Amino acid sequence: MGADDIERPGAEEWVPAEGGLDELRVAAASCRGCELWRDATQVVFSRGRDTASMMLVGEQPGDREDVEGEPFVGPAGRVLADAVDAAGIPRDRVYVTNAVKHFRFERRGKRRIHEKPAVAHIVACHPWLEAEFEAVDPAVVVALGATAARAVLGRTVRIGQVRGRVLPPDPTAPPTALPAPTVVTTHPSALLRIDDAADREAAFARLVEDLRTAASVAW
Repeated sequence: MGADDIERPGAEEWVPAEGGLDELRVAAASCRGCELWRDATQVVFSRGRDTASMMLVGEQPGDREDVEGEPFVGPAGRVLADAVDAAGIPRDRVYVTNAVKHFRFERRGKRRIHEKPAVAHIVACHPWLEAEFEAVDPAVVVALGATAARAVLGRTVRIGQVRGRVLPPDPTAPPTALPAPTVVTTHPSALLRIDDAADREAAFARLVEDLRTAASVAW
């Protein structure tokens, strides 16, 4: 057993065998499936109901989410909320979560700079995502970005090759893949890094179109 295995035993022993979203949210606060809990303010689990038709999966909480304890409440969350509204999707039909439930960051002075989660973190946290999927049973999953796509599909994909298509459940996929139609799109934080207003508007329109494609499967 290597150091990573000791450091990241995985979340499985903390995931309750029975219960719904309320039980999962309570149990997640005690998770020690990887080392990220040590520096994070708190676990950031999810937002939404178990009756949601669409499950949106992001990468991990950001600084604002880590402080407030809710996913997608920072700048990227505002972009996502605007895109959901523009796509004509009722917010109460959407369940929002992340592949990794604790904020991974690098401290620079007083600032905490986002650091992409490692594959080991995605693997360690995956039992929570599986339990959420089982509790919600969505008609479609939207993977926001490459990290989310890796967690949802169980494999690495290039966003440009699969984006905006409805990917049916793959019988040859790894057992960790979520068994639902999936639409892969960009993470809304990518739009915040686009300086040109016209380019940013075009990127937003494409995100909206991807969400509409997912909605066509959900209802």
